Amino acid sequence: MNKPIKQHLIDPEICIRCYTCEMTCPVEAIVHDANNVVVDADKCDYCMACIPVCPTGSIDEWRVVTDPYSVDDQYGWDELPAQEDITQSEAAGGMEALDDAMATLLAEAHSGAGGKAVAPATASKPTINMYNLANPIVATVQGNYRLTEDGADSDIRHIILKFDTKFPVLEGQSIGILPPGQDDAGNPHLPRLYSVSSPRDGERPNFGNVSLTVKREENGLCSNYVCDLKAGDTVNVTGPFGATFLMPDDPQARLLMICTGTGSAPMRAFTMRRQRTVGAKSGGMTMFFGARTPDTLPYFGPLNKVPESLLKTHMVFSRLPDQPREYVQDRLAAQEDAVAEMLSDPNTHIYICGLRGMEEGVEKAFTNIAESIGTQWVALRDTMREEGRYHVETY
Repeated sequence: MNKPIKQHLIDPEICIRCYTCEMTCPVEAIVHDANNVVVDADKCDYCMACIPVCPTGSIDEWRVVTDPYSVDDQYGWDELPAQEDITQSEAAGGMEALDDAMATLLAEAHSGAGGKAVAPATASKPTINMYNLANPIVATVQGNYRLTEDGADSDIRHIILKFDTKFPVLEGQSIGILPPGQDDAGNPHLPRLYSVSSPRDGERPNFGNVSLTVKREENGLCSNYVCDLKAGDTVNVTGPFGATFLMPDDPQARLLMICTGTGSAPMRAFTMRRQRTVGAKSGGMTMFFGARTPDTLPYFGPLNKVPESLLKTHMVFSRLPDQPREYVQDRLAAQEDAVAEMLSDPNTHIYICGLRGMEEGVEKAFTNIAESIGTQWVALRDTMREEGRYHVETY
């Protein structure tokens, strides 16, 4: 009988196929096919380099096995298998495969973004990986609108895609855009992931369209491709992806949303969903939205028109002339009493989306606010995550 080992796996339901882990792995143990991203047990040396970079926590899954699952086994999975029936002593032996250094890396990875995310208890069941690399769906561009002013530092676009066949996508999920051409090795480019910015019934209700919020990056292969699309162009799309960064269907749930730049995409989708379904009868939403200046903040005008009874918005700018720099964590601290009240409410759900660099400041702000009400933030955060009320998606 083989000695049990602790095998590293990836949850195919939660993975958003961003391929960051594959690009990070120093021993090329992470590979993919058209369907799944998986870990090759013959190559994995438990270095843990992939754990901190995963935006969803899907990378942090393990099973104690006597016979490791093969790459081909994993390619065929729609969900993770249950733990094998292994004796307690055998399982203990397998667990010893993780040494103290690896455990430390796990703790660090779980301290901010990632961790083992859980969907809200009342969230709708998402459709996952309906269209993949081998079988993408073709979408037609209905519109491409610049959201930031022509002279602004950032060129951010609102892209509307039309699907002629069923493409069920929920608020908080992502889709993949396949840029044309090949990489330096002659392989087709991998898809780039974009959060949808429209609600589940579409940018225009029941018209089969989905919107994206895309920032043009100077050397961005896919962002330039998408930002240059014109009405009538077609694009190849994969997905939907993501099973945890979802909004609760409970109308009384309170949403605390913190975002920067194009991280506003899922927050726009959440807001529009609430506007169309529950309106002012909801538990309310509060958004802290950061940008350099008003002319670089997408959806600045429309957000200001949402009634405060539905959405309380804090616009935060870090590059206003003759003004001190302010970031979302600074405004959280300034709104300590209101944020503390929300942290104390078991009906509050927190969503953080934007650049990875924002996490540290937001964590510090929450730590100080939680301490002001006699609560340890780390314990509260982990409880909220386990209850499906704390979500981070940074890039």
